[in-house]
Amino acid sequence: MLGSIKFGSITLVVQDGKVIQLEKNEKVRLQPNKRAD
Repeated sequence: MLGSIKFGSITLVVQDGKVIQLEKNEKVRLQPNKRAD
């Protein structure tokens, strides 16, 4: 999972000392539209 993300975060949720959930939040950067004036 770590190798597939460029920008963002990975969160581990732990309960009773065990990882029970992984959350991946990825940011996608959009290029601004270029206008033909």
